Amino acid sequence: MELFPPIPLARWQDSKATVHRFAQVVGKVRLAYSVRRNHWWNVPYYLTGRGITTRPMAVGDGGGSFCVDFDFVAHRLVVCSSDGRSASFPLAGQSVASFYRRTLEALDAVGVPVSLPHPFPFDLPDAGRPFTEDTEHAAYDPFWVNRYWQVLGQVGLVLEEFAARFCGKTSPVHHFWHTFDIAVTRFSGRAVEQPATVDPVTREAYSREVISSGFWFGDDDFPGPAFYSYAAPEPAGLADGALRPAAARWVERGGSHLAVLDYDEVRDGEDPRAAVLDFYESVYRPAARLAGWNTTGEASPGGVTDPVAARRESPDPA
Repeated sequence: MELFPPIPLARWQDSKATVHRFAQVVGKVRLAYSVRRNHWWNVPYYLTGRGITTRPMAVGDGGGSFCVDFDFVAHRLVVCSSDGRSASFPLAGQSVASFYRRTLEALDAVGVPVSLPHPFPFDLPDAGRPFTEDTEHAAYDPFWVNRYWQVLGQVGLVLEEFAARFCGKTSPVHHFWHTFDIAVTRFSGRAVEQPATVDPVTREAYSREVISSGFWFGDDDFPGPAFYSYAAPEPAGLADGALRPAAARWVERGGSHLAVLDYDEVRDGEDPRAAVLDFYESVYRPAARLAGWNTTGEASPGGVTDPVAARRESPDPA
């Protein structure tokens, strides 16, 4: 299919709002049942050949596990346990309230009784309304939800290629149910002092120096899909530098700067994949240089760190 097909926010905004909250319901389950990892790496979703998955989570201390998958081809939520039981139900036609109820019923059917400590949306406009009372969000257009998954998969592969160029500490390529973006993050290893007033989610996410690259589908503040990249903490002078390609720009967001490249600017170009990779490099290289990262020692061109293999794969100078 077409690389980076159209996904205008206005065409699926209502469906996006619903699916975002569906993802947060299951995300809360993942948060409760997964082993905590540094920088919250235990809570995002991962791409599959049909949608997104939580990956396996433990059922108590008995050795069993379970997994929750969104199938955006058949448009069903699928819950499976390691003892062979499974349960599923259709995603279309559900409000957030009914989705929440049916998710807990499906989990109970495979032997995973769940009682979430805070069954509310996280950092959304209706964060004060419990999932059980949300009958407002019930839009689900299968075409656009499937398109969302297709775009996630395409962007995910580009991020995997970008991630392969760095052999230092790197996050997986993962899809966050908080901000509904897909991202990969590189770390310098240096600790960052956070003010006592910073919330615990942010404190853990940015406890180390990072340069992050990703993509999101747009929101009320930025009404359109876009690739993005940033450094935290932001080194002085970073936003004064030029970005590539020419359509990329710096925007002020939350007291710092975000490099942004509109999705539609890329998809109409001659080589969209190369343009996105170049965009990420145009942020990473100056950010790493200004922050004093070991860019040479942590480079892995083509995913190779073995010097012997690197020499073998280099073009013959003759």
